[in-house]
Order: sequence, then structure tokens, then C-alpha cells
Amino acid sequence: MQVERRDTPRTADEKETLTAFLEWQRATLAQKCAGLTDEQLRERSAPPSTLSLLGLVRHMADVERGWFRRTLDQADVPPLYSTDSDPDGEFDNVDTANVEEAFATWGAECQQARDIVSAHELDDTGRQRSGRLISMRWILNHMIEEYSRHNGHADLLRERIDGATGY
Repeated sequence: MQVERRDTPRTADEKETLTAFLEWQRATLAQKCAGLTDEQLRERSAPPSTLSLLGLVRHMADVERGWFRRTLDQADVPPLYSTDSDPDGEFDNVDTANVEEAFATWGAECQQARDIVSAHELDDTGRQRSGRLISMRWILNHMIEEYSRHNGHADLLRERIDGATGY
């Protein structure tokens, strides 16, 4: 998998800047996973943790879906990999998970999120399940933070798997 990480703009408006930073974070996660086998993507960080690169990809697919489709767009879509009885399913159930499907699903959720963002302004709001109003600006900032945190995990996972650092 060839991953292109584009430089972020230095003089763009706020929406373009936020979406560029989010795209950079998405590409970083993809780059952390590039060139690994299915078994390596499933490899856990350190017991008892169930954290793996594949789990992170599945988690981020659900996070994209939750914030953009459910919260901002108010779509009635269920979580992809977790349930009430298995709240960490995206991480716990990777041993037999289809890697190609997980990456395709993450890509599709990212594209749906892009489409939703392009149809909204930063001050547009969605509603969380709790009823709380959330602006698209907040969601974009949160998504950058979410990817940044998990990309730190991905750094450590990748280094443990094959010694690769940087990117």
C-alpha cells in the first residue's frame, strides 16, 4: 500500500486547515500499517492489552462513523465492530477479522466523513446521543486529537513489530 501524506497548508482558511490536518492524521495511520502482513497487523501490543494496528483501524472506522454520520449528520447507523455486550469489539475481535474488509470499511467511512464535512460549515451542529449540541468545528478538532493519540500508539506498535520508526 502506497500512502501519500500531503503537507498541510500554511495560509488556508480554518475549514481547509482543519480538514488538511485530519487528512494528514488519517494518512499517518495508513502509513503505520503499510507493508505489514495480516498477522503483523493483528499483533497485540503487550498483554493484557488487546491493542493492535488492525484494532486501531477498526476503531477509527467506528469513530469516523460515530462523529460524522451519527452525530453531525444524524444518521441512524449502528457501530461497526462493537455492541453493548462487547464494547471493545473493534480491538478484541481481530484474530479472525478480515483485514482487507477492515481497511475498506475505514476508507469508506473516511470518504463518507469527507462528503459530510464538505456539505457543512464549521458552525453547523449535530447532536450527541446525550442530546448535547456539538459543532463541526469541535468534531474536526476532536478527530485530529483522536488520530494523534492513536497514531502515538501506532508508532509504538509498529516499532515493536519490525523496528520501523519515524514517518
